[in-house]
Amino acid sequence: MIVGTGGTTGKPKGVLLTGTNLETMTALTLMSYPFPTHGARPVYLALAPLTHAAGVLCFPVLASGGEIVIMRSPDVGRFLELVPAHGVTHTFLPPTLIYMVLAHPDLDTTDLSSLQCFWYGAAPMSPTRLVEALERIGPMAQLFGQTEAPMMISVLPPDEHRRSDGSIATEVLSSAGRPSPLVTVAVMAKDGTLLPSGERGEIVVRSSLVMAGYYKNPEATEEASRFGWHHTGDIGYLDESGLLFIVDRAKDMIITGGFNVYSTEVEQAILAHHAIQDCAVIGLPDEKWGERVVAVVQPHSGEHVDPAELTAFVKERIGSVKAPKQVEVWPDLPRSKVGKVLKTDIKARFT
Repeated sequence: MIVGTGGTTGKPKGVLLTGTNLETMTALTLMSYPFPTHGARPVYLALAPLTHAAGVLCFPVLASGGEIVIMRSPDVGRFLELVPAHGVTHTFLPPTLIYMVLAHPDLDTTDLSSLQCFWYGAAPMSPTRLVEALERIGPMAQLFGQTEAPMMISVLPPDEHRRSDGSIATEVLSSAGRPSPLVTVAVMAKDGTLLPSGERGEIVVRSSLVMAGYYKNPEATEEASRFGWHHTGDIGYLDESGLLFIVDRAKDMIITGGFNVYSTEVEQAILAHHAIQDCAVIGLPDEKWGERVVAVVQPHSGEHVDPAELTAFVKERIGSVKAPKQVEVWPDLPRSKVGKVLKTDIKARFT
């Protein structure tokens, strides 16, 4: 199949996925996450478009003889109605839509007890909001992948979100889980050197999960497979225990006053504020700083956001260098059909 990349950082490319890629992804999903046993069949609710993550997650469900419930548009209220109505066991949402679920007035009165595996991914999720989701929704399950290596580069199943005593394992919530069984993950410097645990570089992958290449684009295919590894374009590190941490997309890093600022870190600090539903952090040209950190925030319904107070809130958590120099309050953020915030569109509005 040929699948389009998300297009959040540039023009979409066609990704050539083989039968082996999809079989590997399906096998990894069935290995890594809970599925019904003893003849029971999974029920999967697809809210995000089937052309991306929500679609390929249908394959392991179909391989188990499961049922797919398809929503035609991202209606969070309807989503909450369908889970108990169909006894949904599995579903997937990107963080931005999970934030909408958490903000919905019907959440706490909805019976979500049938859920066994609520996947989140496609973008970093706020650990603060993840704790809230674990308490109010139930068994959350992270996956990290990309169109070029679908879904299962690393995994964090529901049971690893909690310690043996049942308490929430807050120490792992900011990670992307552990490399999945059929995938080799490493962190690479720009010269192709593989880096030791704790050092930051580009996350690279070897696996039968990795695409055959980009459609009619040999230059991009060669660039993505330098040094014999697939290059994800994500900056991160592996800790001593083997957990993978994603710091930022390489293209989203901001250089301000000579310092590297990772937009994801600033976004996580902002999302810890009670008034913020969602946000995006970008770098814009600045005569003094080279680039200035700009935060665009979407408040919860009925909440007022004071830009100066929010900036002080972020400074207290991560320091003044990383705090936004400019805060804009918008009623909504531009999103792709998959639910990802489109930073290219946000930058375009400013420029």
